[in-house]
Amino acid sequence: MSHGDHVTQMPQGFVSTATTGDVITAIENEDRRMFAVQFHPEVAHTPAGSEILRNFVFNICGCKGDWTASSFIADEIAKIRETVGDKDTVICGLSGGVDSTVAAMLVHEAIGERQRCIFVNNGLLRANEFEDTLRLYRDTMKLNVTGVDASAEFYADLAGVSDPEKKRKAIGARFIRVFEDAAKTGEKAKWLVQGTLYPDVIESVSLRGASVTIKTHHNVGGLPEKMDLKLIEPLRELFKDEVRLIGRDLKVPDEILRRHPFPGPGLAVRILGEVTPEKVAILQKADRIFIEELKDSGLYDEVWQAFAVLLPVQSVGVMGDFRTYEQAAALRAVTSTDGMTADWARLPHDFLARVSSRITSEVRGINRIVYDISSKPPGTIEWE
Repeated sequence: MSHGDHVTQMPQGFVSTATTGDVITAIENEDRRMFAVQFHPEVAHTPAGSEILRNFVFNICGCKGDWTASSFIADEIAKIRETVGDKDTVICGLSGGVDSTVAAMLVHEAIGERQRCIFVNNGLLRANEFEDTLRLYRDTMKLNVTGVDASAEFYADLAGVSDPEKKRKAIGARFIRVFEDAAKTGEKAKWLVQGTLYPDVIESVSLRGASVTIKTHHNVGGLPEKMDLKLIEPLRELFKDEVRLIGRDLKVPDEILRRHPFPGPGLAVRILGEVTPEKVAILQKADRIFIEELKDSGLYDEVWQAFAVLLPVQSVGVMGDFRTYEQAAALRAVTSTDGMTADWARLPHDFLARVSSRITSEVRGINRIVYDISSKPPGTIEWE
């Protein structure tokens, strides 16, 4: 659905079955078995939306609803084996998040040690995430994984870059170069595994019809035009909740499965303007406090995604007996089911006050906290 479209004239043989004021929002032609809606039945905020979809899929289309995580896993393992063959090796780009981890486990089930996972420290991860997640991949999940610290290269690519799309594309290009370099060591790999999901595809490429590209993901729209590796994207047609179901069947630890979504470009799209190591260090501390408090308060699992954003805004403050002129940070927490639409989370005021107090007193460089109350649409979940 495009938000710019509206019905000006009913097609012949159709009747209107729903309106919003004077706007036609649903039509049907029962004789031709054609039904259309111009709203989002799939989002949590649409009353009876799930019932609308269920009636259409089961009663009108005659589908059975027998999709299961285990059947998907079996089918995908067979596809991966057929695609890769008996000898080819595969490189998997791990991000530390749910999607790439589940994709890696799927490929591991299919071809085992012929998959070489690369977990890159791009300098844009959460605090301590590189070391902690690398240990989890190796010791708990038994993946064939190599850790690569390429943070200096990423920071060099981002120097002087403020435009969000240019940041995303610079990060995506550097990721691919790192993976290609890794693929050249040992037996040469021909394939690159990525945890691309269906919302990534929808929002990154005009896939069908006149949809507009909302953002460039490093794992979809940010790929260089020429690269030496062919792609394997086993989760490309799935949503996040489906990926988590598959991850549970594959015994992915809850520590990863329960993680909030994290953008491919990392903290680079949560730092508005140019990205520097100093800004990343400030944001990591603020973000860690926010997530700690959510977990300690039992709120972490109640929101879809939560994070801090470092703003290119300085304001006057008072710290003790001194006047300060430091940066502002925004807190963002949303509720959602698939990330396609989202509503801002109504977090308790006492909780927000505690987080604000901790950040402004513990994180040098931030003296003001604001809370983002924008939904998607019109805003996106991430700020860039």
